[in-house]
Amino acid sequence: MFAIRKAAFRPVALALRRGNASVVAETASSSATPTPPPSKSAVKPSAAPANSPSDASASTPDTDSVDASAQAKTKGKGRRRQRPVISAEKPRQWNLPLAPGVLPAYDEALKVIQKDSAALKAEAKELQEAINQAEQATSRDEDQLGKMKEKLRILEVQSEINLPDVRWSVANAMVDMSKPVHRHLMEQKWRKDGDLDLLMERIHQMKVVPDVMPDLHPSIDLRVTTVPALEEFRVTRKRYSLVEPGVFLVPYQTRRAPKLYANVFHTDTRLYTLLMVDPDVPDESAESFTAYLHWLQPNIPLCATHQTRIAGLNSHTTYIPPHPQQGTPYHRYVLLLLPQSDPTKPLEIPVVPDSARLGFDTRAFMQEWGFDGARGGGAHMWREIWSEDVSKIYSEVLKTAEPRFGQPPRSDPYATLKRTKRYV
Repeated sequence: MFAIRKAAFRPVALALRRGNASVVAETASSSATPTPPPSKSAVKPSAAPANSPSDASASTPDTDSVDASAQAKTKGKGRRRQRPVISAEKPRQWNLPLAPGVLPAYDEALKVIQKDSAALKAEAKELQEAINQAEQATSRDEDQLGKMKEKLRILEVQSEINLPDVRWSVANAMVDMSKPVHRHLMEQKWRKDGDLDLLMERIHQMKVVPDVMPDLHPSIDLRVTTVPALEEFRVTRKRYSLVEPGVFLVPYQTRRAPKLYANVFHTDTRLYTLLMVDPDVPDESAESFTAYLHWLQPNIPLCATHQTRIAGLNSHTTYIPPHPQQGTPYHRYVLLLLPQSDPTKPLEIPVVPDSARLGFDTRAFMQEWGFDGARGGGAHMWREIWSEDVSKIYSEVLKTAEPRFGQPPRSDPYATLKRTKRYV
């Protein structure tokens, strides 16, 4: 039989000590007693010669104390650096991604773009002078003048649309809506990047058209924010969340009026009317559904330079939170921002009393006051179902008894036979 001899193993410990310019490794046996770190009073650089071995140990503090002090000094600085916030409130300037001469092709392309921009700006300047002369003439052709102004707008956009700094500013939320090229890029982004397509898909998929209105062609990017759901708030810690068209919201999210933002693409100030309806309220008498008016605010002035939240929306027919009835399917809540027939003349729309909110006829209202969804405006919608928060809305806001609906009982054709005795 062979005997396997167990070799004695002596562990080797590496003691790393930090110096100013190097790391010194020392070996120590397991039986050696570790030397306690020197106190601060015992560390004196002048006590030993500069070339003595004790100089390294005396002038170098212990590893643990260095690590602790380094962590204390760099607390929170070891995280990955994030990109700084860039917005209209905190703007930054665009810089060349490459130094001149690094990539000659890029330099030449930039020169071509700048040369084309200068030529178009010179043409736009000449056209502006021609427009000024035409407007000062005693007899002028309005159609020709309109075509000249439209061409001037196109030249202003084309002269800057290919500049890298313009594209970078719009992509990084540093938009100046007073500039034609910025308005054009923002509208193009809304129309071609999918936001408008998603809105129209949900509006037609959920039958908002034709249930609420016969036609709709949005021209305003209307955005809605509400309090986030509890699960979302735990992750993002954001006070408000952007609502995607057609999603389900919980009634407590809309207990307060949602915040509305609008990207308008015309420079002149025009008046709009806000309308929020629920077309899915049960109507027992007609065995069908009727509409409920939740919000109405006429004469809202909007223009392209209006970039903040739309304020003053609760001074007419005040907001009443959505309250889908128990036992009913999901309810659609439709927000409309309709352009008024005369964009500068306020409408004298009377306040709708609470008793007239139920059974509100949206089509008749639009026809009476000259609204037409085909002329543009903004739209948004979301869905909700009943929850326990609806009961609080009925008791605290509406102050009425909460209705409850359900499926009617099915008729049993064998009910008579079940009540009679089988055997006599």
